[in-house]
Amino acid sequence: MRTIKVDREECEHMKWLIILGFAISSSIDNFGVGISYGIRNIRISLFSNTIIAVISFLFSISGIFFGKWLNKILPGSLPIIVGAFLLFIIGLRIILLAIPRKSFTKNIQQVSSKTTSIKEILENPEIVDLDKSGEINLWEAILLGIALSANALTNGLGAGLLGFSPFAISFTTSIGSFVSVWTGVQLGTKVANIRIGSFTIGQFGTIISGVILLIIAYKALF
Repeated sequence: MRTIKVDREECEHMKWLIILGFAISSSIDNFGVGISYGIRNIRISLFSNTIIAVISFLFSISGIFFGKWLNKILPGSLPIIVGAFLLFIIGLRIILLAIPRKSFTKNIQQVSSKTTSIKEILENPEIVDLDKSGEINLWEAILLGIALSANALTNGLGAGLLGFSPFAISFTTSIGSFVSVWTGVQLGTKVANIRIGSFTIGQFGTIISGVILLIIAYKALF
């Protein structure tokens, strides 16, 4: 009985570690964008940050419920295999995209405000300050929230296929979104010139995000 209790406690701890991993992975880009805002003195209010967090929650829970629906219609252990494979591909793609990625400053200088598109917002969410006011308003927060929630949606799909709790992951993801944006903005001016090897803080954080997904995919299979 003692062994069973210990095993259950270990499983519970592992479950929450994985949920935390999903939250961190889904929020790394938010942290990078927050740093970019801090560097440029672009303000983001408590209300705008809350809007971004709510959108992150909605995208995450939508992905999870779709994944859980697929879990029901796919036979046997196939949902776990598909979910782990999906997370592996997403994690690998995140790492590969982060390696050649240039600094936020260069990217923004290359993008014209007159040609802003959804694709450009997804690649460079900092340009969402369309009116150049130096503050993110309601509609800009919605655009930014959608752009930053791409990871939450795909991560949620993988989590749903693996059978994780929708509300636990979505709630921690939204909290992670809020905290990472706020922290990034606060640290922006302080870490602007800090590099880890050949990577900026934002690039290094993105790579960590991909590695976390690879670890979760591995743990799901073995």
